[in-house]
Amino acid sequence: MNTPKHLLERNKKWATKVRQQDPDFFINLSKQQKPKCLWISCSDSRVSVNQITDAQPGEFFVHRNIANLVSSSDLSCISTIQFAVEVLKVKHIIVCGHYGCGGIEASMKDKTVHGFIDDWLLPLNDIYRENKNTIELLSGIEKLDLLCELNVLAQVRNVYNTKSIQNARKQGIEIDIHGWIYDIRNGTLKDLQCMKEVIGGVINDHTNKINQLS
Repeated sequence: MNTPKHLLERNKKWATKVRQQDPDFFINLSKQQKPKCLWISCSDSRVSVNQITDAQPGEFFVHRNIANLVSSSDLSCISTIQFAVEVLKVKHIIVCGHYGCGGIEASMKDKTVHGFIDDWLLPLNDIYRENKNTIELLSGIEKLDLLCELNVLAQVRNVYNTKSIQNARKQGIEIDIHGWIYDIRNGTLKDLQCMKEVIGGVINDHTNKINQLS
């Protein structure tokens, strides 16, 4: 079996560098984890939370899956949210999608050739069908960009509706949920600013503008 030894070597150099800068860094890090944010994003190898936010180890509790979906049937995701809310006491949950998502692009096609992935992407198919008339008014990459944004909005709503969040609200615990999207083409994050509208049960400005196109 071939081992990617270069990764182990890079790890040693990184750990040595960190210890040189702060001899107690790993000692303090190993004692506890107190992240303020839960980060839910796509498994895409180009979307690394620590790198794109310039964060240090310990700043984020992380859950990743194809197309950053939040489903009540996904025990891994729901358990992660519960642990983050009830045990880690996070103050923020960030659902971060990204433009150019392969999973979302696949959901726009009628072909079913991906096996289990097709089942996983079914919620995306629904989002696409519900907004197909609006999406098809756009051209080229704009279609995919819009669906990526609509997916983030849908997953923010799903997070908000989880039992963990609803129980926290009943107890008066405030947890801010954010919908962000990462642009791989220029390395920047965009806040879709959707949470207030999700709580209020009204259509947010972003979606309202989209609906005006139809």
